[in-house]
Amino acid sequence: MSRILILGGGFAGLASAMAAARKRDELGLGPDELELTLVNRDAYHSIRVRNYEADLSQARVELDAVLGPIGVGRIEGEISAIDVARQQVTVLQQGGPSKLAYDRLILALGSELARPEHPELAARVFDVDTYPAALRLTEHLHQLPTRADAPGRFTAIVVGSGATGVELAAELPQRLQGIAAACGAESAVRVILLDRGPRLFSGMGEAARTVIEEALAGLGVEILLGREIVAFTEAGVRLDSGEDLPAATVVWCAGMRASPLTAHLAFPTDALGRLATDAYLRVQGLPHCFAPGDMGWADTGDGHTTLMSCQHSRQTGRYAGHNAVCDLLGMPMLPLQLAPYVTVVDLGPAGAVYTEGWERRLVASGEAAKKTKQTINRQRIYPPLSGLREEILAAGSIAPVQPPAIKRN
Repeated sequence: MSRILILGGGFAGLASAMAAARKRDELGLGPDELELTLVNRDAYHSIRVRNYEADLSQARVELDAVLGPIGVGRIEGEISAIDVARQQVTVLQQGGPSKLAYDRLILALGSELARPEHPELAARVFDVDTYPAALRLTEHLHQLPTRADAPGRFTAIVVGSGATGVELAAELPQRLQGIAAACGAESAVRVILLDRGPRLFSGMGEAARTVIEEALAGLGVEILLGREIVAFTEAGVRLDSGEDLPAATVVWCAGMRASPLTAHLAFPTDALGRLATDAYLRVQGLPHCFAPGDMGWADTGDGHTTLMSCQHSRQTGRYAGHNAVCDLLGMPMLPLQLAPYVTVVDLGPAGAVYTEGWERRLVASGEAAKKTKQTINRQRIYPPLSGLREEILAAGSIAPVQPPAIKRN
């Protein structure tokens, strides 16, 4: 019996598992002939891109509900070592470490927030990088009315003006207003979006950036650019400008890096810690290993490379799962073909902004873009939840998924 081991149950990992199971089924093979096993630190597939939302009740999916019907095994534990020479992975479980052998390995452990090395950061700063972290932030916000009245009690500073920072900042005024109303302190609510760069959302097209700036201003979000935190004070933070900002809540949303486990492979990585892959998602120079999603980067064929995004993780994951089966069985693999690139950024009560292309051309904003964003966040990026084997296997198809329909401005 051969085994394909999939590390990580995020967007790339789950997509890999569904695609590998689909190809195995097409070939008429069973789990006793080709074993597919997914290793994840917990029992859930996290809908990570929803962690900025106030309601987290739908932000996780039980992995077994998706993997079980298609015959993919699951092992719960933390990956502590990857030995590509012996083709083994060490997993730390409750009963102790165990070694898992593989014939093909899919590295889909994703990415994590790039936190600066600051002694007080872990204790004083929140984030929405993971479900537990987002839950911790939510609990903190709801406890604010129980604190002593002081400057900054209902002030939130969001650090980083990329997609996550913008989406969270747009949500927070309304969230904090509702929480502060419990003690009649709505007027004390203040949300600040802070970035050390000179421009808001530096990768966004100019027209779309203007929409975002106007939306945030309308929501009461203050934007501070070209500033960064240099120290934490008793009341809040101190900026490099010398200004002290009282704030009970600081949320870090700046920067991402690939899983640090890429270092176990002793292979070159890019500035984000990602491994280079070929057109089939194989790690360049590393036999038997595939790296979809945020752990690897691939040439998109149009002068760009794949991004750390849910959009590219799901697509590259499907190719990695399909190709890992083909590679193992000596069959032709399929080169990556991506659907057209789009970006949809939630702006809370102000709607959303929808762009197309690598230059992020503005296509739609406001309520029309919001409906599309909700369709993506609440439907399109979810695996089938019916428990039906046929539907789950169909979701593993590598056919490019076209962007959702949108009413253009």
